[in-house]
This record gives sequence, structure tokens and C-alpha cells, in this order.
Amino acid sequence: MRRLVSRRFRCDGWSTPGVCGLVLLVGLAAAAGAQSGTFFNERDDQYRLLGLKRAKDAFDLARNQLQRQQELFQADVLSQSRLDEAQRALSEAEVNYQQSLLAVLFEQQYVAVMGAVKYQADDGRKHVRLQLENTSGGGAELAHLIETEDELFRSLKPDVIHDVYVSLANDEGAIISQPYEAKLEELRYRQPGAIDFSLLQDVDAATVRLTYGNSGQRSVKIFLQKDASVDRVVVQSEQFSQEVELGASASFDLTLELFSGRTDTYKLEVVGLPSQIHRYFKDPASGARLSQFKFTESTQTRSAALEIFLPDRDSLDVSINEPMPFWVLVVPGQGMDALGELDGRSWSAQEVAELGVGHVRLELVPRGIGRLRVKAPILYFPTVAGEEVVVSLDLINEGTRRLDNVEVTADPPLRWTKVIEPTLIERLDIGEERTVRLRLLPPIDATVGKYETRIRTTSFSDNQPIEAEDKTVSVEVQSEVRVAPSLILILVLITVVLGIVIFGVRLARR
Repeated sequence: MRRLVSRRFRCDGWSTPGVCGLVLLVGLAAAAGAQSGTFFNERDDQYRLLGLKRAKDAFDLARNQLQRQQELFQADVLSQSRLDEAQRALSEAEVNYQQSLLAVLFEQQYVAVMGAVKYQADDGRKHVRLQLENTSGGGAELAHLIETEDELFRSLKPDVIHDVYVSLANDEGAIISQPYEAKLEELRYRQPGAIDFSLLQDVDAATVRLTYGNSGQRSVKIFLQKDASVDRVVVQSEQFSQEVELGASASFDLTLELFSGRTDTYKLEVVGLPSQIHRYFKDPASGARLSQFKFTESTQTRSAALEIFLPDRDSLDVSINEPMPFWVLVVPGQGMDALGELDGRSWSAQEVAELGVGHVRLELVPRGIGRLRVKAPILYFPTVAGEEVVVSLDLINEGTRRLDNVEVTADPPLRWTKVIEPTLIERLDIGEERTVRLRLLPPIDATVGKYETRIRTTSFSDNQPIEAEDKTVSVEVQSEVRVAPSLILILVLITVVLGIVIFGVRLARR
């Protein structure tokens, strides 16, 4: 009361002293209410939206009280200190209200993944069309709680999330999207945003990494939906072009991925190959042959293998070094009759595309390869020291390609002399036969015994080394038989025998 007196409080404008006293009591009560502050509920931190409502009511009350205090101050009913306390109470209530508002806004920011559709572009690359949406509850609920004219509310834009960064990762955590990270400048409430990624790795499930707003982060693993509008099976093969030798086989791996809303029975067909080339499809895991297959709801990607067997010889339809393009078709079971006869004729890329079924272009390049065979009628030779041995070798090209630089080498024993005629055959055509002679001469002082000489034959076919089976020639050096001493001994024996016979005959006559 002393402060009021010091301010020279006057009730001259009031009709009666009782009214003046009543006004004084109301002002004191208002000041006391402003000083008491906002009632705090310990659950405001848990239920932030209710805490915001409580803070807003306290802010409105403090603002109204300040207006009344100002009216009393202007009427010289309230002191300056009481007015300052009311202003401080309003500032505290405003700060509490703004803090509660920020807590609700930043807590309720949420970016949801509404869709992730995987599709194949015209260039054959796989893409993912990602759809994101701002589902933060703060926008709609706060609009009813707070006047949209609120300056802080309008400046914060609770219905907008800024700087949304998105990327796709595989199970190992590596980013598999191109670009590696995409950015949405802003994402408004219930206004979806779309991002198109090119997949660096073909997967059926991926992890979506989100960073947005005030350091908000999320990582959610999702199963990629297939673009059902394509309504076909997409076929891919990593080994789309292979070189295969005549008489050999080739295997093409196939990845089949369903882009359709229905689970139908499909059949695999090959078009564009000559009928003399045998082929069939099989399951890589079990090895069983495949004629028809079916996708399930849980499995929309399958693997298959195409086995192709080339004939032993080339022909008009199968030419060496001539690429043979062909197509693998994945035809719905119910659409086979509509396509008609697929085999027995050539197909262009446009004709295959007009079929409207899943297909992939493959290529086969028949290659010939030379096969060198060495025939030796005799591989054992008896001889004596210093006597030459001649070994005949017949070289035959039994392959499907010319042999070049056919060379025969031999490893004779030490000090033996070898001569090969001819030393090099520059060219050996398919089916051609040439004879090579190997002359072996043991030294004059060679000891009696058995000696072996290894013969190797090498050549090239299409710059690839070709080797024939090695041959081993056995040469037995025998001791030399001396004829003259034997004849002398025989003559001596005959002479002795004749002398004994003559002597006996004469003795008998006497």
C-alpha cells in the first residue's frame, strides 16, 4: 500500500471509494496470479500435445492479464513493479509455449515410404520408383489447436519437412542406388514426393535410408513391388554371347523376373536356331529339365539354364565363325495357341517384340578347333650299335579347323643322333594326313640294352596351342654276331669228323 501511496494513487475518477477499493483488490489478485506462473504437470513431457495445450492456455491467460494490468497501470491503480512482473510472467509463458510447440513439431516429423515399384527401363536397366509422404501429425492437429495467424506457427511451417535425403542400400549396407543420394527440398503434409533410382545391383528387397528435418533419421527395409503394368516376365542373361566348338555344348544362365499382377503358368521357348542344334531348359539347382514353370506369391524371381549342343561338323545352317542370333521367349501358358508355330523359321527383332511376351536375345558363335592325331605303326625297333633306325609317324588333323605350324620333337638318349624330316609342317588342313620320319642313330660304342625316345607333337589352331598324344619309341641295341670265327670252328669240326671217319674205314679194311 505504501507503493501505491508513493505513486500518488488517486480514486478521483471513481464514483465511490468502495469501487476504488474493489479495483485495487482485483489488480492485486491479477498480479499475484501472474507471479504464480503456469501449473506444471509431470505428464506434459509424455503427452506433448496436451502439454502444448496447457502452455497455450497459460500464455493466453498471461497475455490477457498483462492487458488488464496495463489498463490498471494507466488508471494509476497499479504500480510499475506489478506491471513488470506481469510482463515477465507473459514472457515466461510465451517461452514455455514456444518450447512446447517446438517439442511437438520436431517430435512428430515423420517421412513414410508409401511405395517402391521396381521396373525395367527401355535400356534394360532396373529402376525403383520410390514414393515418400510427410505423415507428420503436427500439421493437421496443430492447425486446430493453434491459430494459423500465429507468427511462430507460420514461420516454422509444421506441414513441411525440409531437406529430405534418400538412398537405397543392400543387406551389407552398401548403397546400390544411382544417384547414391537423392534430395527433396521439401515434403509437404499429404503431398507425396517421388524419386526414381537406377539400381546398381539387382535385388528384390532393399533398405531405404532417410535423413530429414532436424537430424531425423530412419532406415526401413522393404520388399520391392513389381510394376504390374508391364504384365510379362523379364528375362536376362549375363552370358548372352558365347563361342562354342563344334561337337561341344554351351550353357546360358537365365534370370526370370515376374512383372505382372497374376501368377500364371509360363513356358520357355527358343526361336531362331536351326533344328539340327539340340537344346533344352533345365533347373540349375536340381538339374531337372523344364518345360513349364509357375511363380508363387513369395517367389517372383527364378533361375533357369539353356543347354545347347552343336553338331560335329559345319553345314549350311551352322557355319564356323558366323554369329547365330536367337531368342528365348517366356510365353504365358494360355497364350501359346495364339502365337502359332514358333520354330522352323528366322525371326527379326521387330517380330519378336510384336509378340508382346518376355524375351531376351542371345548369340552363339560356332568355332572350329583342330585336333591332331599321331599314328605310329611300329614303336619297337631292334638294332646294333652304329646302325640307324627309321620311325614313320602319320599326322592327321581330325578336327574342324586348320592346324598351323605342326612340329615334331624328340628326346633321344645321350649321344644319339636324331634327324626329323620335315622338321615343320606349316599347314595341315581338315582331314589332311602327312608323314614325318624320325631317324635315330645310336653311337658306335653303345652298350647293349633297351633305350626309349619320347616324341612330342605340337601345333596351333586359331592361335590356341594344340598338342597330340606323346609317343614313346623303344630301341633295343643288341650285341653284334661274329660270323668268321664260327665258320672256322665249324670247318675244323667237320675236318676232324671226316678224318675220324676216314681213319676208321681204313682200319676196318685191314
